[in-house]
Amino acid sequence: MKDLIEKLYKENYLTRDELLYLLNNLDEENKDYLRIKAHETRMATYGNKVFMRGLIEFTNYCKNNCLYCGIRAANKNTERYRLSLDHILHCCSIGYKLGYRTFVLQGGEDPFYSDDKILEIIHSIKDKFPECAITLSLGEKSYESYKKYYDAGADRYLLRHETASKRLYDSLHPSMSFENRIQCLKHLKNIGFQIGAGFMVGLPNQRNEDYVEDLLFLKELEPHMVGIGPFIPHKDTIFAKEAGGSLETTVTLLSIIRLLLPSVLLPATTALGSVHPLGREKGIKAGANVVMPNLSPTNVRAKYSLYDGKICIGDEAAECRRCIENRILKAGFSVDMGRGDNIDWSRG
Repeated sequence: MKDLIEKLYKENYLTRDELLYLLNNLDEENKDYLRIKAHETRMATYGNKVFMRGLIEFTNYCKNNCLYCGIRAANKNTERYRLSLDHILHCCSIGYKLGYRTFVLQGGEDPFYSDDKILEIIHSIKDKFPECAITLSLGEKSYESYKKYYDAGADRYLLRHETASKRLYDSLHPSMSFENRIQCLKHLKNIGFQIGAGFMVGLPNQRNEDYVEDLLFLKELEPHMVGIGPFIPHKDTIFAKEAGGSLETTVTLLSIIRLLLPSVLLPATTALGSVHPLGREKGIKAGANVVMPNLSPTNVRAKYSLYDGKICIGDEAAECRRCIENRILKAGFSVDMGRGDNIDWSRG
């Protein structure tokens, strides 16, 4: 096992069979060794910096019906909201004063926000905060829409592929196309965005073979960011009584991703902190180097309920920032409030 981990560390690659063998046979000693090698790789590429992004969850309307998601269109128990342009700019102003230089605009696939509205948001943020990076996470759009966003000044786009197993994807996403999801990521990369893919860990009927598909897909795609987190059931979905994904498996996969893609930006997600009080710290020690404290107004945070038990929904933006910064420093790392671009990317 140590030889396999060493190969992954030195070559940043394992075959399908080797990855499956690794996942099937890791014991505690080798999990620790895997984390050590991931930490070494992260230190060699980014040092001990953890990049802070300001997250703005600006709409919880969504046209899709992903079976695991609390804001799916069919959930009639969700209190819906949309933030106006003024609200979004106010969130950015608060974040800017707190030192953030990246704003992450995340929402459900909400048809209310036409391309013209999204472009107005991008232009308004760039006009007011020209040195700041804008990350969009708006779901599946056409090539033409993505190109407009990029030309308007958006820098990054997050689109989790959710799972690289077509079997699993199709079972979870009614009326959606696995092929289109993958094509969207390729369009985004071809346009010039820093792209973020990612998947959930511990979905019902998910197997180690599915994680191998995810890892091989990520290695082929070479995204600039990868966001993974444990599956957490939501009370208003058919998976309400299913077991959630484990912290341990998520942390192991974070380490493998760091070794496969040494220069990737790798968040320690809110979901990690939601399944364990020290979840984000464990993620950072396993190779993660990004956190995204919430800048959304506190009166809407609970409404952006993708899963149950989400942390920090009552914290003001300043409190959120102080809390996570203290956690990062206590874990032995430093905070970087700059744009934090992927080291291999530059806007053409």
